[in-house]
Amino acid sequence: MARSLEPYQMIERSIITKYRKTLWRPFVEAVKRYALVQAGDRIAVCVSGGKDSMVLAKLMQELHRHSEVPFELTFLVMDPGYSEPNRRQIEANAALLHVPVTIFETDIFSAAVAAEHDACYLCARMRRGYLYSKARELGCNKIALGHHFSDVIETTLIGMFWGAQLQAMPPKLHSSHFPGMELIRPLYCVHEDDIIAWANYNGLRFLRCACRFTEGTETGEIRSKRQQVKELLRTMRQTDPNIEKSIFTALHAVCLDTFPGYKTQGRAVSFLDGYDDRGGEKQRKDE
Repeated sequence: MARSLEPYQMIERSIITKYRKTLWRPFVEAVKRYALVQAGDRIAVCVSGGKDSMVLAKLMQELHRHSEVPFELTFLVMDPGYSEPNRRQIEANAALLHVPVTIFETDIFSAAVAAEHDACYLCARMRRGYLYSKARELGCNKIALGHHFSDVIETTLIGMFWGAQLQAMPPKLHSSHFPGMELIRPLYCVHEDDIIAWANYNGLRFLRCACRFTEGTETGEIRSKRQQVKELLRTMRQTDPNIEKSIFTALHAVCLDTFPGYKTQGRAVSFLDGYDDRGGEKQRKDE
C-alpha cells in the first residue's frame, strides 16, 4: 500500500505536476536563460512572507534537489518590524512548507515611517542593504528575490508613466555597494496569476502587505500606481491576451539606433553623437 504524503510533500509535488507548465518550467527557463545559478554558489533566498518569496523558496528547494549543478541555499527572513500576527504567520508558513528560515530583526519600518519623504523608496533601499549584509555574513555570494514576470512589466510601465524613463528590471545584477555579491530574480518568467493559482489550490494564506505605512493599499483606501497599472493591463488583456508577452519580448529587443537618447553606465548618450559620421558611413555603403 502506498505511503500517504505529508501536506508539505503534496504542496511540493503540485509544483512539478499540476503546475509544472506554469511554475516549474518558466522558473527553470529563467535560471538557464539568464545563467542565474552557477556551481559553487551559496544563495540566500530572501523570504518576506508573501506568496512570491514563498513559492520562490519551494522552487529553489526543488532545483537544489534535482540540479546537477552543485550549489547551497540559505533561506533568509528579515523582520523589519512586523506586527506579532504577521511574524507568527511567516513562521507558521515556513514550518508548514518545511522551509528552514533564518530570521534576523531590523527597525526599518520605524525609520521609513519617520521619514518625511519617499518612505517606500527608503524602505526598499534599507531592506536591500540589510539583506546583502546578512547574506554576506552567512557566506553567501548571491541573494534571490521574488520579483516575477508581472513585476517586470508593471515596473517598466510605472517608470515610463511616472518616472519619465524607459527602464526595465534586469534578471540579475552585481551589487555596487557589496563587492562580490549579486542579486538574482529566478521568477523572472513566472506570471503572478499562476503563483496565486498555486497558493489557492493548496489552500495557502500568505502575507499581502505587512508594511504599516501602506496598509491602506490592501483595503482600497489608497490606489497605488502599481494597482493602476495592474488595472490597465487587465483591461488591455480583454482585447489582446498577449499584451504582456509583447512588452516582455520588447524588453529583449530594444533597438537603440531608433532612440533619440539613452543612458549607459550612468552616462547620457544622444543620437546626435556621431550622427553625421554614421550618415556618411551609410552613404558609402549604399554607393
